[in-house]
Amino acid sequence: MITYISNSLEDTKDFAKVLSKKIKKGDTILFFADMGAGKTTLTKSLLKELGVQSNVTSPTFTIVNEYVAGNTKINHFDFYRIEDESEAEEIGLREMIEDKNSVNIIEWPQNISSILPRNYIKITIKKGEGNKREFLVEGLND
Repeated sequence: MITYISNSLEDTKDFAKVLSKKIKKGDTILFFADMGAGKTTLTKSLLKELGVQSNVTSPTFTIVNEYVAGNTKINHFDFYRIEDESEAEEIGLREMIEDKNSVNIIEWPQNISSILPRNYIKITIKKGEGNKREFLVEGLND
C-alpha cells in the first residue's frame, strides 16, 4: 500500500502526476471516499496528466463521461445516484471495464460491487482539516 499526504491542491496535482506514470491501458481505478473528499478533483488532475485535453466534469448525472488521451479511451463513472446494479449493466459497464484498451475510473464502486473486475487499483481518500487529504493506494503494480 502507498500512502500519500496532500496539504493543498498543488500537492494533489503532484500526486496525480506520480500516479499517471503508473496507470496503463486496461486498468480500473476505484475511488472510495465520502462526499466532497476530492474524488473528482483528483480525477481531473489525473486525466490532465494522462493527456486528456477536454474539460473534465463530474458524471454525477450522466453516470459516465468518456474521454480520449492519444489512443487510450478513458471512462469516468459515478455510481452515486444509481439505485440498482442493473443500471450499470444497461450502460454497458462490463464491456467497458473488460476493454483492455481503455482506462476506467469509478467513483462510488461500492454501489456496483458484484460487477467490479477482480483486478483493480483501489484509492481511498480520507479528508482531513482544510485542504488536507490522505490517499491510500492499493493494487498498484510497480
